[in-house]
Amino acid sequence: MKKTIYQVDAFSKEVFKGNPAAVCILDQWPADALMQQIANENNLSETAFSVPAGDCFKIRWFTPEMEVELCGHATLATAHVLFKHLEHPGDQICFDSHHSGRLNVKRSGDWLTLDFPTDRMEEMVVPELIVTALLTPPLKAFRGKTDFMFVFASESEIENMEPDFGLLAQVGGRGVIVTAPGNEVDFVSRFFAPQSGINEDPVTGSAHTSLTPYWGRVLGKKRLTARQLSSRGGELLCEDMGERVEISGHAVTYMKGEIIF
Repeated sequence: MKKTIYQVDAFSKEVFKGNPAAVCILDQWPADALMQQIANENNLSETAFSVPAGDCFKIRWFTPEMEVELCGHATLATAHVLFKHLEHPGDQICFDSHHSGRLNVKRSGDWLTLDFPTDRMEEMVVPELIVTALLTPPLKAFRGKTDFMFVFASESEIENMEPDFGLLAQVGGRGVIVTAPGNEVDFVSRFFAPQSGINEDPVTGSAHTSLTPYWGRVLGKKRLTARQLSSRGGELLCEDMGERVEISGHAVTYMKGEIIF
C-alpha cells in the first residue's frame, strides 16, 4: 500500500524554520496503531491525519508516542497542503476534531489563520518541582485543559532556560509553557513536553490559546504579536476573540513523498 505524505514547516516563510509537521490526507481512517507507528517513524513533534467528512475534514494528531487533543502547527500544515497541493476551493477549511470540536482555517494572501477555542487557565500555587526543573521560580503559575503555563519577568529568562526534562516529565499534562514579555514582540514563549515524547516543540500554535487571552488581559490588547524562542523559531499573530482565539502564520512545503507499507 502507498500513501502520499507531506512535510510542512509551519509558522515560517522559509524551510528549516518554524515547526515541521507531517500531513497525510486519507480516504478513510487506518487503524490507530498504524497511525501511531507512522508518527513514530516520522519522529516529528506531530503527524496530522485528515479524512474528508461532508463539507469538513476530520483531523487527528499524533506525537511519536501518543495522540494529542489539539495541535495548532499541524492543523496549519494540513490546511496548507489542502490549499496548495490539493486545490481546495475557496479560502476557508473546516476541520472537525473529536476532542476539540470545530476548527476553522482561513486563507488571506499567504497568511493562514487558525480559529481555535480559548483555553481557560486557572491560577495555581507554583509547584516546587517546577522551581527545581526550571532553576528559577516563575512569577505566576496556571493550569489549563492540557498544559501548565508559567510566567517570567523577561525574554532573556525564557531564551536562556535549560530545563531538567526528566523532572518536567513528572509534572503531568501534555506540556509546559514558559512565557514572558517580549523585547520586540508583545510576548515570547517556549513549550516543553517531555511527558508527550518531545523535549521542546519548536512552535506550538495550540499553546497560544492560553497565551493570547493571558497577555491580552495583561497588556490591554486584543491583537498581539508573538515569538516562540526555540532554536528554529517562529512568528505568530494572535487575536483574542473571547471564546475563540485566532492564530495566524505562514507555512512552506519541505517535502512530498510516499509511505510504502
